[in-house]
Amino acid sequence: MLKSSPDMIIDLKELKKIVQLFEGTALSELEIEGKEIKVRMKKGIPQKISVALPQESGQETPAVKEAPAKPEQKQENLRTITAPMVGTFYRAPSPDAPPFVEKGDIVDKDDVICIIEAMKIMNEIKAEVKGKIKEILVDNGEVVEFAQPLFLLEPLT
Repeated sequence: MLKSSPDMIIDLKELKKIVQLFEGTALSELEIEGKEIKVRMKKGIPQKISVALPQESGQETPAVKEAPAKPEQKQENLRTITAPMVGTFYRAPSPDAPPFVEKGDIVDKDDVICIIEAMKIMNEIKAEVKGKIKEILVDNGEVVEFAQPLFLLEPLT
């Protein structure tokens, strides 16, 4: 765990940079505390980033930033596959290779469906469930954020 100095003040742009850097490290937990802000992050499958800012009365009230909203799904049984990290999304293993998946393809739970490059490391992203690719929500080469929806998949049994 890393802790900051108590005099540290941070703006939202700096906080976003810290979150992106944190995602690309081997750290499992990060806590930053200053005069006017306290930020604590843990790796795993976090759903929210919590930031506590003081009110005028001197008490702290948490301000919570939700994960990006999932796109509206036409069918309730679709599963959204999201980015597990910040990085660059690639549909194929190399520029001259065919994409891992196309819309309509059937995938098994261990099939690689894309790559996210983070800090010069190519991370294979697997389907995690057997299903049919209904939508590809990101363009090749696009920078993606943590928890950003990448694919809509219809689970198959």
